[in-house]
Amino acid sequence: MNSAQDDLDARLRERVLLSRPAQDDRLMLADATLLAALDGTRPLTPNERQALAASPLTLRRFRQLSLQHHAAAQVPVAAANDPVWTGSRGMLRAASTATELEALVTDDGCWTLHFLPQDGGWQVILALSAEAPFAARLLREQPLLRVIDGGGAIVLQGRLDADGECERVWPFAVGPGSHFQLYGAGFAVEPVAP
Repeated sequence: MNSAQDDLDARLRERVLLSRPAQDDRLMLADATLLAALDGTRPLTPNERQALAASPLTLRRFRQLSLQHHAAAQVPVAAANDPVWTGSRGMLRAASTATELEALVTDDGCWTLHFLPQDGGWQVILALSAEAPFAARLLREQPLLRVIDGGGAIVLQGRLDADGECERVWPFAVGPGSHFQLYGAGFAVEPVAP
């Protein structure tokens, strides 16, 4: 009961501190200073603590950074021998526009998009490089993947087969080269959130 009361008192004090108005309030401390205090690498000086207490805006920023810091600490860290992949990006290069586009490679070299003419349209094939540090894991876990263009439209979505490839019909009216040029020449390969 006492712990619950203490928790309630702390929340009420926090609410009062964060909601009180202050004339000409502005951020009094840089994020780097606040983050150093949260990390414990550098404590706040007495003047910095006074500035923090006097500025509700700075106090709200400190609270937000604290919540983000706490949330980041809760994310499990992958082991060095268990690489985690969160996405790869690539660009259509100027040299690719001279002839019909045949392939695009992500900046990290882990993925290739192949474009094959088929029945008046195109087939798009996403291929995972066997040298990618996360290749074994993706082939084992078979996550749902997607390729998006620079505008966010889905070019391809599916799971890799045993050869590390996923193939679909090109979903747009214009050819791959023209399409990517229309949408900023960028593309991304990413896991689809469950």
